[in-house]
Amino acid sequence: MEKRWVEQEKADAQLVEKLSNELNVSGVLASMMLRRGIATLEDAKSFFRPTINQLHDPFLMADMAIAVARIEAAIADNEQILIYGDYDVDGTTAVALTYSFFKKLHHKIDYYIPDRYQEGYGISYQGIDYAAERGYTLVIALDCGIKAIEKINYAKERNIDFIICDHHLPGLEIPKAVAVLDPKRADCNYPYKELSGCGLGYKLIQAFALKNKIDRSEVDCFLDLVAVSIASDIVPITGENRILAYFGLKKLNENPCKGLQALKELSNKTDDFSITDIVFSIGPRINAAGRIDDAKNAVKLLIASSAETAEDAGFIVNLKNTERREHDANITEQALAMIGNSPEMVNRKSTVLYHESWHKGVIGIVASRLTEKYYRPTIVLTKSNGLVSGSCRSVSGYDLYEALTACSDLLEQYGGHKYAAGLTMKAENVEAFSKRFEEVVSASITDNLLTQEIVIEDELALGDIDAKFFRILNQFAPFGPQNMPPVFISRNVSSYRYGSIVGNNHLKMTIRQKDSPLFDCIAFGCGDYLEQINFGKPFDVCYTVEQNVWKERKTIQLNIKGIRTY
Repeated sequence: MEKRWVEQEKADAQLVEKLSNELNVSGVLASMMLRRGIATLEDAKSFFRPTINQLHDPFLMADMAIAVARIEAAIADNEQILIYGDYDVDGTTAVALTYSFFKKLHHKIDYYIPDRYQEGYGISYQGIDYAAERGYTLVIALDCGIKAIEKINYAKERNIDFIICDHHLPGLEIPKAVAVLDPKRADCNYPYKELSGCGLGYKLIQAFALKNKIDRSEVDCFLDLVAVSIASDIVPITGENRILAYFGLKKLNENPCKGLQALKELSNKTDDFSITDIVFSIGPRINAAGRIDDAKNAVKLLIASSAETAEDAGFIVNLKNTERREHDANITEQALAMIGNSPEMVNRKSTVLYHESWHKGVIGIVASRLTEKYYRPTIVLTKSNGLVSGSCRSVSGYDLYEALTACSDLLEQYGGHKYAAGLTMKAENVEAFSKRFEEVVSASITDNLLTQEIVIEDELALGDIDAKFFRILNQFAPFGPQNMPPVFISRNVSSYRYGSIVGNNHLKMTIRQKDSPLFDCIAFGCGDYLEQINFGKPFDVCYTVEQNVWKERKTIQLNIKGIRTY
């Protein structure tokens, strides 16, 4: 699929030169810094050498003092406390963190994860009944609850207090819980708005520790869980999240909890983990527990106190991930065939597919894969509990939630945000919904949005890529949303000798630019360009700069994101 190359605006030349001279870095690196709000030496120190003390005071968050006071009262009165969380990575890490911290202080505590298929997302009536029947009087809900108006009212009728820790956008009404911690509340002045659900759990225990003079080490020992949540929930790696991810990765790579150590070993990766490694290796394994079986298995893994317990729990989670991959591969193959065998579907501006036997736990992954292939708003539907359930994914710049709102009369329920959502409908509405959704998307999406873009950081001469450049470039990490690995463009390069095709149509080549050093390159899925780049023909490339390790030999490699021939 052809992609649009979009070059970012040039930074102010005078500011670039000033910062370049002040920090003794290249103009390209100075431009990168300015785009990330680094304009002075002090800014650079703060960004490249973060400290844990840069985190905000948790008591700046609305209701935090109330939440801490309610937990203190519950512990003092020997109440039973239930830690309640969503079944995905963010929810299970949040539960593991909060439960593990308070378990050291209070023995009447347990955790609860709703069943994805029987209870659905968020706080459920079944979960409230479970708490009431077992005598829990305080529930701390993590990564969910901000829209659970009626359920919180039901809990109050059953004499259960709730503390909600959620990072999703509230509705017009805030639930009448004892405390609602959500930086996205309109009346919350907390300086950073993009915390993960587990990040909110961290702020809660940070506040409790501050109030009760508990050593900081008892809080920061959970930063590896926070980093896993930040990576897996695709929240921005900016501000406070960047600091949490920075120190969380350090903990993950140097001294992880027993459960994450087990997952690291299952991945067979030998060097340090990055945010990307978490996304593709650790996150899917944790998620698989809730997608295929029971997310409580993920929590058991993450709270394991011994290597043996973690190894046993990790084995189960890994087994479920293998099963998840099989479902994923089979359903993706069927879905691609359904589109490919229908010229009408190929030419649509949206994708809506339904098969009643597809596994509900993986349809979100399949929707993501179809979006990658056809790059358009995509919904994958299956039958669940007598209704049709769907997972929805969008493309950059298109508001999926608004499109669903335009079809809401055909839906029983829907929720989510601009780029990802879920829905349920009656089976008899599937055809009408598919038609309406296509009409809405066709009327509101532009051709530009239907073509994937490559955002290019800056133009870079190959000769400027050296050890110093690479060392400083790596200090911009952790990379992730709103701080992605920078993509550079180099023009008029040529292939040295002949390129070759490896694996599944991947292009391997060595390039140079005028008298620059030679750089090995890998271009995934670009084998069709082989003949166009051979024989010394000039072309442009955009790429990220990476390190390649082969038999303990480390070299700089360019990961080609796009090729443009003349």
